[in-house]
Amino acid sequence: MLKRLVVLVCAVLLLPAWAQSQGHSGAKAKLPPTSAQAKARAATDLTARLQARAIAEAAAQAAAVAAVLNQGAEQTNTPLTAAAPLEKVGPSFVSAPQPSVAHSSAPMQPLPAWTELSPQRSDTPDATTSAAVAPVALSDSDSMTQDLAIAQQIHQGLMPCEMGASVRVQADAAAPGYFHVQGKGFRYRMYPVRTSTGALRLEDKKAGAVWLQLANKSMLMDQKKGRRLADDCAHPEQVAYGQDMKTNPQPSLFDKTGTGKSND
Repeated sequence: MLKRLVVLVCAVLLLPAWAQSQGHSGAKAKLPPTSAQAKARAATDLTARLQARAIAEAAAQAAAVAAVLNQGAEQTNTPLTAAAPLEKVGPSFVSAPQPSVAHSSAPMQPLPAWTELSPQRSDTPDATTSAAVAPVALSDSDSMTQDLAIAQQIHQGLMPCEMGASVRVQADAAAPGYFHVQGKGFRYRMYPVRTSTGALRLEDKKAGAVWLQLANKSMLMDQKKGRRLADDCAHPEQVAYGQDMKTNPQPSLFDKTGTGKSND
């Protein structure tokens, strides 16, 4: 469209010049004009120039309007072409949601005449639940009771050990069942632990220390390093028990006299 307007403007501008050149060429072939003819020709030339000027101005205005319209059309078409792919967003296999159709539920079948439903109260506790919950509460209580019973049998005080060492065992007054076991270069806070052998055992799980109390002696072990910190530690009651074992040894499995000697 813009090229057509440019061609039209050029044609309008060249048309008066071409007409004037044709007039001049025709005048050369004729006789010299008179003054009246000269005035008429001058008026005609002026009119033609004014028309050409008006036509040129109109063509320029038309070209300017066309340029503005073309620029506006380009600006309008740019977002439209960019937004066009939005219509294709999403995979082609995705179908539009279909309206859900409500299916009528099948009618309930009546129960046989011999079927009886016994009502069950929701506030009645289940026997299996009660049986599973009750031992948990009892086990916690029994565990604390057994731990305190073990704590009452622990010998307290300063006890001499082998190689001139000594260990002091003292109950923690602020926490029943806990003991402070300390000596040269160590100090532990221990709690009773039940065993299957009958020995009394105190442990400091964080430090890995174990205080083991037997009938005739006690010992302190470091489980992390795998060594004994103190051995043959004896409370006066343990010393007395050891002396009694030496004086009155337990009878052997084959002793029939009760004197502690085997009868071969």
